[in-house]
Amino acid sequence: MEENSISITVSKVIEYLYCPRTIFFLDVLGIPKNETEDFKVKTGKEIHEKKLEQNKGYLRKNIKVIKKESDISLSSKKNFFHGKLDELLFLEDGTIVPLDYKFSEYTGKVYDTYKYQLAMYSMMIEENYNVESRKGYIVFTRSNNTLKEIEYNEEDFSKVRFFVNEILEIINKGIYPLDVENKNKCKDCCYRKFCNVD
Repeated sequence: MEENSISITVSKVIEYLYCPRTIFFLDVLGIPKNETEDFKVKTGKEIHEKKLEQNKGYLRKNIKVIKKESDISLSSKKNFFHGKLDELLFLEDGTIVPLDYKFSEYTGKVYDTYKYQLAMYSMMIEENYNVESRKGYIVFTRSNNTLKEIEYNEEDFSKVRFFVNEILEIINKGIYPLDVENKNKCKDCCYRKFCNVD
């Protein structure tokens, strides 16, 4: 990765995976997203705070948790990103893994955005705690708190580094991303009126 002084958030990578142009509109042109009116975002934040409060002393014995920390801020100096993790789980086998709550239903599929989000947390865990972290957990709050394990590897970590590098290129050089992979997302995008997607 090139020399850089910016540290981006984990959620910025999620935005990039949704559509790279959101990074251009938000970080290059400075056009804010109006998330305060978004019901799902607002409700998700409320549930997230409630879950953290409710589950303060709860250890998930079924996945061999011996200790946990909640609402943890982490960063990676060498990879230029940071984020706030819902739960940091210390397992019996000596590994440390991330857990994240999602205000969504489990449909039988775990999206790549979830995998890369957890992979980023694991990269920060490895850098800060000097212990291997190659899996994480998602709790789907709208499916009776269904818990799903997600595994990843060095190839996934490399993809994360690629995404971060692309985001930094967009921000640092003011590059307008030409490709829009999934145009079905455009109809719900708050930047639709600025974007020239066919």
